[in-house]
Amino acid sequence: MFLKMKTAVIVIFLLITARAHAQTTIVEGKVTDGKESLPGVTVYTDEKNATGTDADGNYKLELPQGKATIHARSLGYAEVIKEVVLSGATFRYDIVMTPLSTQLSSVVVSAGKFEQKLEEVTVSMNTVKPGAIEQFSDNSIESAITNVTGINVNDGQANIRGGSGFSYGAGSRVLVLVDDMPMLSADANDVKWSFLPKENMEQIEIIKGASSALYGSSAMNGVINFRTGYAKSEPVTHITQYTGIYDSPARREIKWWGKNTQMMTGANMFHARKIGNWDFVIGGHYLLDEGFREGETEKRARANLNIRYRFKKVEGLSAGVNLNYMETFGGLFIIWNDDTTGAYIPSGGMNDSTTTLSIYHTKRFNVDPFITYVGKKGFSAKWRSRFFRTANFNNTDQQAFADLLYSEVQLQQHVEKLNLTVTGGGVISDGGVISDLYGSRKTYNKAIYAQVDKKFFGRLNISAGGRYEQFRFRYNKPESKPVFRAGANLRLHKATYIRASIGQGYRFPSIAEKYVKTRVGSIVIYPNDSVHSETGWTAEIGIRQLFSMGKRVSGYVDASVFRSEYKDMLEFAFGQYGDLFNDPLFGLGFKSVNIGNTRIDGMEYELGLQIAVLKNLNINIGGGYTYIDPQMSDFDSLKASTGTVSYNFLKYRYRNMFKGYAGVDYGRFSFALNCRYNSFMENIDKVFNELIPGIKQYRSQHDKGDWVYDANISYKITDYLTASVISRNLFNHEYMGIPSQVEAPRMWLFQVNLKL
Repeated sequence: MFLKMKTAVIVIFLLITARAHAQTTIVEGKVTDGKESLPGVTVYTDEKNATGTDADGNYKLELPQGKATIHARSLGYAEVIKEVVLSGATFRYDIVMTPLSTQLSSVVVSAGKFEQKLEEVTVSMNTVKPGAIEQFSDNSIESAITNVTGINVNDGQANIRGGSGFSYGAGSRVLVLVDDMPMLSADANDVKWSFLPKENMEQIEIIKGASSALYGSSAMNGVINFRTGYAKSEPVTHITQYTGIYDSPARREIKWWGKNTQMMTGANMFHARKIGNWDFVIGGHYLLDEGFREGETEKRARANLNIRYRFKKVEGLSAGVNLNYMETFGGLFIIWNDDTTGAYIPSGGMNDSTTTLSIYHTKRFNVDPFITYVGKKGFSAKWRSRFFRTANFNNTDQQAFADLLYSEVQLQQHVEKLNLTVTGGGVISDGGVISDLYGSRKTYNKAIYAQVDKKFFGRLNISAGGRYEQFRFRYNKPESKPVFRAGANLRLHKATYIRASIGQGYRFPSIAEKYVKTRVGSIVIYPNDSVHSETGWTAEIGIRQLFSMGKRVSGYVDASVFRSEYKDMLEFAFGQYGDLFNDPLFGLGFKSVNIGNTRIDGMEYELGLQIAVLKNLNINIGGGYTYIDPQMSDFDSLKASTGTVSYNFLKYRYRNMFKGYAGVDYGRFSFALNCRYNSFMENIDKVFNELIPGIKQYRSQHDKGDWVYDANISYKITDYLTASVISRNLFNHEYMGIPSQVEAPRMWLFQVNLKL
């Protein structure tokens, strides 16, 4: 009897198991963006039935038969929701996800050191895509970011919303990063724009406003984070070659090259591929530029290599190294000969005994090893480091060798159920310089930081963080700076986002600002060992509205008001600093000093539109306007006497700026137009008007502001090959940035892009 009952139970169990198995279906497929596979995408129907795609974008779910709703979610892509009816043993469903960038949105990392939708961050941000640089054949990132609303670059110094003026070769209030690590030289803390590997660019992220809590010194006016890319599932090769000529200037009398032709040619190369668990990216760049200023030629070559290994036995663990090397030969001058026939000629002409032209040779390289671990439960750990060397040689006995050693450990925990992300880390950074300009100098930095980001009710993002940093020069007492930030972003409606933020910032003086002693023509720059750090804060309120009108029109509007205040702002100021009887100009010259307290109020507006007119006709239109009112908080008429205006307005700023763009794609043809406007630079150092020939007269004749346009016409010959004709400064407008630096006349370029 017992045996019969036991047999019956086993039979019933087997029948139930067989029935249950018969009522499930294996759902599998691949997730792509239409071209590349997408790893790490969450595919699910509910909390119990969820999985993630592997390194090749594949997923697998076992689901009950019948109706099911499959979701696919990933930051940076529109969510996919699909209702299916499951029957049979297997069901194939390949998913194609749409990048949010096609909906005038982007995903950014820099705001919180983790991925967020651009419209959900608590600060004002902009992004630059690789196509924007290719479109106008920009030689460096410097020229590309000048088309971003609220940003200008004066002779290499980035200025966001008026937070910086101009101090040649020293200091930056905007921190430039490559893959989240500083890429400022150890001596002058300035940006080597041409060194950034634009051929291996995934995205540039720009934070407007103080960001010292996460990024430390030099981030008090904002951050420009250059993010490089890694290999995708399929090999990718990009090759760009361009050749151009400088047109005759609008004033023929300043065309020093006569009937000759001044040319520029260059090329970029990029290749990325996976081989097993290895990722490889190799890039290269060269430029031969005969220049439009006499003697300012440039020859440079750059090569870079990114290697990453993804460990098989430890899922989520990877390690690698990024390498970049560049060598450059060229000429450079700061002061023109005069404003008439010598606007493109160095002061003193080209005679070896009188010229102010400097012939230089530079070598730069960085080595960046890293280890990254990304766990399944939202935990990640990163160790990143950088060794960055710059070696400068020239014919004016101003050689400099500078090394920067940077190391950072970052830990992060994301708690999905609480919509909470906690980020923390520590940084050690040392700088060393041996130079004829500064002597032998060393700096030491160490810092700890933490930030918490929390989302409430699915619509309110709160962010708060702080940093404690210590800095010192060798043999000097250390300076310590605690800073804090907080921000909020509220989604009022489906596509209406209001943000508010306040953040503190600081900047320690650079070696150049503290110790430099040099001479440019008759003007002497003196050292100042007593100069100290500057501090400040930025507050902002903004609103971003995404919208669509039917299926053909989509866009966004963004508006913000902001205030920045700086205490003990650092600038090079003119005065009597040298020996009255033995130094040139009776000891008059420039020295880095703490000029006092400043305040910058402003507002900014942006608009972007995408219009699908016809099946093969698309139009993109947009632009942005920035207004600033930069003043001394403790205005002193005596200090104002060193400038060209008597009223309260900081030097080397533009009160009004506008950036605009328009693009039309029709079949294989495309047309793009960029424009930028800077109002007249009202206030500069009065000494330039008095000492440099022609400055005063030139500024009086060019006091209406400047509109500059760039244009591109492209034709897609095949799916892989595109040819373009590009015009920079389309209408050949003559304009000047900083004093005595007349910018380039119109240039015509022919460019070919090959993408495989």
